[in-house]
Amino acid sequence: MEHMGIEPGRIQFSWVSSAESTKFVDVVNEVTATVKKLGPSNNFVKTKVKVA
Repeated sequence: MEHMGIEPGRIQFSWVSSAESTKFVDVVNEVTATVKKLGPSNNFVKTKVKVA
């Protein structure tokens, strides 16, 4: 995904069964912590265009 401007660690994939609620919580907490450490992404910020 780096070639598209997405930093490593910002997208993660994990397979969790509906029977694995504790694993789901662990995965969500881990992903949340990783993304918080990365901070805000500035690669896809929408900017306003000035109209003359």
